[in-house]
Amino acid sequence: MVEERRIRVALAGQPNVGKSTVFNLLTGLSQHVGNWPGKTVERKEGAYSHDGREVQLVDLPGTYSLSANSVEEVIARDYIIKECPDVVVAVVNAASLERNLYLVAELLSLPSPVIVAVNMMDVAEGHGVKVEPKVLEAALGVPVVPMVATKNKGIRELVEAIERLAANGSLYEPKRPEIREDHAGILRQIKQLIVDYVPDPYPPDWISIKLLEGDDEILKMMQELLPDDVRERVQAILHAHEDAVLSVASGRYEWIGRMTRAALTHPGLGQVTVTERLDRWATHPLWGVALLAGILGLVFWLTYSVGAPLQALLEEYVVGGAAQLAERALAGAPAWVASLVVDGVIGGAGTVLTFIPILLIFFAFMGLLEDVGYMARAGYVMDRFMHLMGLHGKSFMPLFLGFGCNVPAVMGARVIESRRGRLLTIILAPFVPCTARMMVLAFFTPLFFGSAAPLVAWGLVGLSLAVLAVSGVVINKVAFRGELSAFIMELPLYHVPNWRTIGILIWQRTVAFIKRAGTVILVVSVVLWALS
Repeated sequence: MVEERRIRVALAGQPNVGKSTVFNLLTGLSQHVGNWPGKTVERKEGAYSHDGREVQLVDLPGTYSLSANSVEEVIARDYIIKECPDVVVAVVNAASLERNLYLVAELLSLPSPVIVAVNMMDVAEGHGVKVEPKVLEAALGVPVVPMVATKNKGIRELVEAIERLAANGSLYEPKRPEIREDHAGILRQIKQLIVDYVPDPYPPDWISIKLLEGDDEILKMMQELLPDDVRERVQAILHAHEDAVLSVASGRYEWIGRMTRAALTHPGLGQVTVTERLDRWATHPLWGVALLAGILGLVFWLTYSVGAPLQALLEEYVVGGAAQLAERALAGAPAWVASLVVDGVIGGAGTVLTFIPILLIFFAFMGLLEDVGYMARAGYVMDRFMHLMGLHGKSFMPLFLGFGCNVPAVMGARVIESRRGRLLTIILAPFVPCTARMMVLAFFTPLFFGSAAPLVAWGLVGLSLAVLAVSGVVINKVAFRGELSAFIMELPLYHVPNWRTIGILIWQRTVAFIKRAGTVILVVSVVLWALS
């Protein structure tokens, strides 16, 4: 009989597979967002109940593999190995199943049992890709759950599969990939040398594979643990077989081919998908930039044409009404107390409150563009311009967030893999004219420039962007000596947006703004009141 305790589940997967949608459906708003200890990578945790048992869910960072190529990959594998969750749910994209199974191949080498959640089945069918879940399950030897998370399909089946696997983990018998035969003997030789020195809870088989792959973190750890004579023998073997990483990767790809041979059907040759038709325009060197400019123009126009009136109403009726009530309530109090509350506290809090309508609309459009898959295309077409500043296209996304608020722009820089690129993006983010600065321009330019106010306002915005570009070029040349970053980004298939996911994204970004920027604005307002 299974002990009635909390089940711990780790949610793993590559970027753009709908992992966040699954996490949000399972946990709703009962989730906590923070950072992994000592890291700038976001950590999401949540919980749900099933049949009276609490299930704790941890959303691991999106990774393409479990090598030490990025902070996200190290976090994901360390959590699975050291925390040993009861179940790991590997969310994969049905339309890109073969590429997604590479991560599954690595997860199967770790101790925690795995469930494969094949998401986006509808997107795959729309692109002519057919997946047979039962055939795939028989091939992998692990539970496979077909899902369409955006339509809440497959969630119940996933919850039940988690419960069954957590209760019957002893029956878990996956068909793991093996290294190519030409290096199988070398792998056994390394394992024999290191098996007595591998620390708990690392699996010796996995450590041996990582040594052959040349994993820097594992190499460093084992060099400190191995005796001198054993270390020298291991290093000699690794040096003589530097091509072993190809055998490891080939073994996984051969395994993927066997697993999908009967379970996956691709569209016929010559069939043009919806994504390919749209990308002819969205990723075109000229028309892609024009389309991006048009979309951004529409976003800003709608944001300010709808948000500005709402901001005025809030300022007049809510903030103004609160100030009047405070004045009446504090009529008998000392003048400085009434001034502190009305001009300092309510003035500062009111400033934060009036920004919210514009931010909500802007974040809604951002969430929509991200969820349908367009923002990756925006990063792609902007890559050549970002390279002038020593950045790549992925930096465009957090910088673009800066038009709403610089706080989420700085926080969004965590998606940049390289420390240099992340730091440069953070330095440049405050140069982006945010909604608050644009509202100041919209208020003051008509007072000083009359009918020429729109030209002046746009000129000042353009000047800010020009300063951003020049600063980026100078900082990159001086501080980073012109170093360039490689750019690899997956362009996900276009799909119907999930409004629940977008809503939770708006909520999280707005709360982050209120907590981080709101507290600073309130404190500064009180300080300015005191100085005045």
